Amino acid sequence: MKKKKLWSAIGVNLLAWVLSLILLAPLLLILINSFKTKQAASDMTLMLPTEFQWSNYAVVIEKGKLATTFINSLIYSCGSVLICTILSAMTAYVLSRNRSKTHRFLYMFIVMGIAMPINFVTLMKVMQGTHLINTRIGIILLYAAIQTPFNVFLIHSFVGKIPTDIDEAAVIDGASAMRVFVEVILPLLKPVLVTVMVLTFLNTWNEFVLPLYVLGSSSKWPMTLAVYNFFGMYFKDWNLVCADIVLTSLPVVVVYLLGQKYIVTGMTAGAVKG
Repeated sequence: MKKKKLWSAIGVNLLAWVLSLILLAPLLLILINSFKTKQAASDMTLMLPTEFQWSNYAVVIEKGKLATTFINSLIYSCGSVLICTILSAMTAYVLSRNRSKTHRFLYMFIVMGIAMPINFVTLMKVMQGTHLINTRIGIILLYAAIQTPFNVFLIHSFVGKIPTDIDEAAVIDGASAMRVFVEVILPLLKPVLVTVMVLTFLNTWNEFVLPLYVLGSSSKWPMTLAVYNFFGMYFKDWNLVCADIVLTSLPVVVVYLLGQKYIVTGMTAGAVKG
């Protein structure tokens, strides 16, 4: 029995290693070729370069305008994270604590946004009518609105596991509704809030279609559009394209590694109780 469990564990670990190598191979391929010359990178192999071309990254930063687009992406991601996290937490708390039919309908109405497709014709008309098209605040609000339904779903499930006795005790002590939410509930929501923040940041940073439609000025483009534009100009220089992809993906990897321990906790809490 013990030998069977041992061989089973070995098999599972081997399978995990094989799958990890398959998933990491494309990333490693891009990283290695970003340090090669134009001729060597054209073969797109996993062979290490004979000489590391660090100048590729300097060329990409200068020609691809990555400094400007990095700041834009940072503004859009942080702005949407701030707005989406605060509004989603407040909405989920109110809807979770009030079990009336009206609040249940509002919760289901908001959550339906997870599955509803985006109508870009209507969206563009609304953006034009509100004068938010081709503006930074417009794209931030758009990011926040699109990701709010899923975030409300996660936080709502987490709030439902917090006993209402905590709220009642705070109210008896003289705390207002806002103070109860800020000083009592928010600290307890830390795992799911970090999950929401990380997922919102990653989704905003990786978004390509929305800024392509909404942002007409290249000075307001995020890094995803910069990669697309850079590839159009240097599609034959795979070493520069790979370097551009590495620099664009680096913030996403860093944010994920910093917040990964909270993601499992938050996602599990959101899946237990709806």
